[in-house]
Amino acid sequence: MTMMHVLYEEEYIQNSRGVKLFTCRWLPSSTSKSSSSSSSPTSPRALVFICHGYGMECSGFMRGRAECGMRLATAGYAVFGIDYEGHGRSMGARCYIKKFENIINDCDDFFKSVCARGEYRGKSRFLYGESMGGAVALLLHKKDPTFWTGAVLVAPMCKISEKVKPHPVVVNLLTKVEEIIPKWKIVPTKDVINSAFKDPIKREQVRSNKLIYQDKPRLKTALEMLRVSMKLEDTLHEVTLPFFVLHGEADVVTDPEVSKSLYEQANSRDKTIRLYPGMWHGLTSGEPDDNIEIVFADIITWLERRSKEKHHDRAVSAQSPSQSYLSNGIERLAISATMGTLRTPQRQSNSGSYLCGLKGRRSFRHSAM
Repeated sequence: MTMMHVLYEEEYIQNSRGVKLFTCRWLPSSTSKSSSSSSSPTSPRALVFICHGYGMECSGFMRGRAECGMRLATAGYAVFGIDYEGHGRSMGARCYIKKFENIINDCDDFFKSVCARGEYRGKSRFLYGESMGGAVALLLHKKDPTFWTGAVLVAPMCKISEKVKPHPVVVNLLTKVEEIIPKWKIVPTKDVINSAFKDPIKREQVRSNKLIYQDKPRLKTALEMLRVSMKLEDTLHEVTLPFFVLHGEADVVTDPEVSKSLYEQANSRDKTIRLYPGMWHGLTSGEPDDNIEIVFADIITWLERRSKEKHHDRAVSAQSPSQSYLSNGIERLAISATMGTLRTPQRQSNSGSYLCGLKGRRSFRHSAM
């Protein structure tokens, strides 16, 4: 008799610019009951590649990413992560993004090197992006439109909300000085951790993680993220891969309207969106445990259906009994007995601070559109 376990491994690689980058992986493994001391990797259902958010990291030190890796590996998936240059345990100026293209190229090189391994050839390959990582996943797809089987996008950064879009004069002014003071931490921003993670205990766990960047965004970093968001906003119709986008309706870090725009404009034949009433930005790592269970159950169900299929063009999956469709095809979690756990705690302010570092005031309301 064999028991399923997870094998966690870490490795440093060097990118094309000579920068040492941290990578990690969670692999499903089996242990023989007669020899519980030995564990060996098993052939995974599919491959999942994590694209983490701005200022975050993907190793076992961050509960959210570790939980993601553990949960998906336990479900039979081989999960791989990389800390972007300047993030987490990778080398480079802390959270300094000189060129967003560098992140895309580093991820593309590493992820494809994994896919090329003999034991993984022929396996379905999925991108998993959270927040800014959603932008990374979409740009990886645009770089090689037919390579990826699909993508899971959790509260992705792929459009600047009209509520906080900076005036062109402001952008022009900042652009003129970005090459003079590119690393200056001069962009004002609210406490993103306080706004993103609902559960107080999980919030403090994230805050105590010294690998997570918690200072003001650097000027060039903020401008690079702004440019990428605006570029994606103009090309959402070019998205063609199957995707599952998830968003908390009470998210004040990335606007749920952004995910709705992606769903409505993308030309993917297989696309699903799910909105979670009362949930915040940190769907997989900052919510109460019951909510996190709901989110991961949805993610794993979506992955399982597409891991069994061979073609990239797939019909939209059948409706699950636990969800309800809105009139425009957007899925919204149906809640009844769990309403108490999904209630949004009172916050001190409605002033949202988006991960591009540009502030704005927004109002909040739940709507069936």
